[in-house]
Amino acid sequence: MSGNERLIYLPLGGAGEVGMNAYVYGYGKPGKERLILVDLGVTFPDMDTTPGIDLIFPDMSWLIERADRLEAIFITHGHEDHIGALAHFWDDLRVPVYCRRFTGHLAARKMEERGQDPEHIHIVGAHPDVVEAGPFTVSFVPVSHSIPESSGLVIDTPAGRVAHTGDFKLDGAPVVGEPFSAELWHEIARGGVKALVCDSTNIHVETPGRSEATLGPHIRELVAGASGMVVATTFASNVARVKTLAEAGRDAGRSVCLMGRAMLRMVQAAVETGVLTDFPPVISHEEAEDIPRENLMLIVTGSQGERRAATAQLSRGKYLGMELAEGDTFLFSSKTIPGNERSVLRIVNAFSEKGVNVVDDSSSLYHVSGHANRPDLEALHELMRPQMLIPMHGEHRMLRRHAEAGAARGIASVVAVNGTMLDLTGAAPKVCEHVETGRVYLDGTLKVGALDGVVRDRIRMALNGHVMLNVILDEEDEPLGEPWAEIRGLAETGRSKAPLVDIIEAETGQFLARADDKVLTDDDKLDAALRRAVRQVAVEEIGKKPEVTVVISRLA
Repeated sequence: MSGNERLIYLPLGGAGEVGMNAYVYGYGKPGKERLILVDLGVTFPDMDTTPGIDLIFPDMSWLIERADRLEAIFITHGHEDHIGALAHFWDDLRVPVYCRRFTGHLAARKMEERGQDPEHIHIVGAHPDVVEAGPFTVSFVPVSHSIPESSGLVIDTPAGRVAHTGDFKLDGAPVVGEPFSAELWHEIARGGVKALVCDSTNIHVETPGRSEATLGPHIRELVAGASGMVVATTFASNVARVKTLAEAGRDAGRSVCLMGRAMLRMVQAAVETGVLTDFPPVISHEEAEDIPRENLMLIVTGSQGERRAATAQLSRGKYLGMELAEGDTFLFSSKTIPGNERSVLRIVNAFSEKGVNVVDDSSSLYHVSGHANRPDLEALHELMRPQMLIPMHGEHRMLRRHAEAGAARGIASVVAVNGTMLDLTGAAPKVCEHVETGRVYLDGTLKVGALDGVVRDRIRMALNGHVMLNVILDEEDEPLGEPWAEIRGLAETGRSKAPLVDIIEAETGQFLARADDKVLTDDDKLDAALRRAVRQVAVEEIGKKPEVTVVISRLA
């Protein structure tokens, strides 16, 4: 290793937040490093802060500007917050994508949906298989998580070995997929680990994590003891949980039906890639309509209250011919992600009104996390004994607590949020640069910047309503007729009991009648004055300051 070369780490997403993961590693002379990208994910919008937005991406501008230095993209697993933005940015980056078989199946489908060539997805075997990417040698190390074939990465560089955990838990019996092997990770650590870049999601949970296998008996007991129809929801990607639920239905003598496109797609992908070989037989939703409800179990999408998913539609009425009734049981075999509480509670109340028995995870019997808790993270620290610890995948409070846990064990640790470039070359991580980062919104078919004003204007219209005022001026710059107004999202009548539109038109008409030539001949001045007039009327009549659009037409 030359003295003027360095090893850098730069999170563009996923550090200081949960979701939207994108981590850059680089090696070489400062400003000329060869780069790799680990994961390229999304996060999801909400109606309060991003109304109408379809997906949220990390701002990849820094990397796109340096795409000629990018060697490859490595995807650790198939969750949307790690893979969801891949096809949206591949045209900008255009480098090979490496992943395990199950993840590759999902990635190829996403590429095809975006009109990209799935041949750019390269399937890689587990460690000790390696991929050479410029100065990096990378291998995929199996870990247990809540989706099949999750992997950490061992990234060998001239400056030392980096272990990037991805999302993981210490589970020796994950039901589907590969168990976490302490022996394998210990073997990887034997030659020394320069940096452990580690999942921080559950650092605040002080009890050791539980295995996926512990859920089976509780779920079987619940399903066996239920009367009426049983419906369960979980994350569609958690194929192990779906299998456990389906086995519980089968063992209780019930016919099992999977409902929701994501659920069907994930199970199909798991079967086609060989990670799922003994899934219980299922029936179609058409067949389910003819099964007595006490002999039927549905496993459906929508555990987070998504409005168009099967769970929400069942709460509102029928979905694909099925409807819940009094005495049925609905199981949430999932944790509600922060921010989704209101949507889930709305569904729970709707089921309650139907007389459905709702079972959630408040008893901790029907769900376990896919992320390592604090004792498990500390066990990994001890197992790997890295020179430095870089917390990732978590909100700031999580990163900070994780760094404190590392420092308490004598490991050099630092909190590096999105945009913080670290130099990992020395004995301790050192902040060497700050890069501007942010978010990019998928709005329909277009990517728009978070600061472009699209969402801001949408929120303003949603909060304040909108008035469009139309004005025509003749060849002499005199008003031609009266202005006319249209309103959206505002009360039709106000304090004076007269139609709001009539009052706006009368007031703006009077303004035009008394305006001087300096205003009437200048579109900018006329626009500003009419906006003020409309808002003044609205404040006096309904107590609101609406967004105002003034359309000025001049006759040639």
